[in-house]
Order: sequence, then structure tokens, then C-alpha cells
Amino acid sequence: MNYWLMKSEPDAFSLDDLAARPDQTEPWDGVRNYQARNMMRDQMRLGDQILFYHSNCAVPGVVGIAEVASAPYPDATAFDPAAKYFDPKSDPDRPRWYLVEVRYVRHMTRIVSLAELKTHADGPLGGLPLVRKGNRLSVMPVTPEQWQFILGLERTPIDAAQAPMGAETKD
Repeated sequence: MNYWLMKSEPDAFSLDDLAARPDQTEPWDGVRNYQARNMMRDQMRLGDQILFYHSNCAVPGVVGIAEVASAPYPDATAFDPAAKYFDPKSDPDRPRWYLVEVRYVRHMTRIVSLAELKTHADGPLGGLPLVRKGNRLSVMPVTPEQWQFILGLERTPIDAAQAPMGAETKD
């Protein structure tokens, strides 16, 4: 089994949106970065686990868990001139862009914020692409050790003095 982190802007598509979909499943379309595409096409497998991450919002961070719910297949939005993610150079006979379907598993008990994750950038999360400067990928690998560490952070309450603005805290 592989582990992944997939980023989405919550005003475009949130974890709540995924949970509300029929069968709580949605194609992860619109990826137009070759490195991210290659990971989805060549490495993702049915049942792989995903940290669902909200970006470009008040408190960016890991908000839930999802799983890969399909084998990779061509992203049809690349062929549709009316689609937001249309790519005129993409050819249905030789697809350029791929996607996987993702399925909702659960919400985190609290947001594990980017600020909190970065406090571990010199330790257990040092190799996580998310905590590196300039990382813009919407799909990235997570090691089993990083996965377990982040789930451990979820179970660790943070107090209001340590919480980033807008982060949920536990009493």
C-alpha cells in the first residue's frame, strides 16, 4: 500500500464535497502537472490511502482521509473544449492527462495545520515535500512513517496558545 497527500482548495472542492458525493467518490480531475500526473498514472493503486489537504484557505492543513477508489484512467476533461481543464494538445488516442477516483474515508478529529506540520520539518517530516519551500504539487507521496506521524499529531491536542489562527483546538 502507498500513502499520498492530495491538495484541494476548499472553495473549489472540499472534503465535505467529497463526503456528499454519491458513493462518496469523485474523479480527481484537472491535474495538469506532469510530475503529479506520473504519480497518479504510474504509482497509485486501488486502496492507497490519502491525506486530504485543504490549501489556499484560512488554515491550510490535513482535514481528512480518503482512499484511491479506481485504477488510473484518462482525464476526459482534457478532451472537452467546454471543460475548465481542456487541453487542446491532448489526444484521446494518446492521452496526456490521467486521474484516479478518490473515496471519502473520514474527517480528521482536528485540522493538522501546515504551520504545525512545518514545526516538524527538521525531524520526522523533513522529507515531506509539503513542508519544503516552493512546493506547488497537488499530489505528493507520503512515507508510511510520515503517515503514522501525522495521524499521531491528529490525536495530540493543541492548546489555544500554540494553535495557528482559526485552527481547531481541543480542551
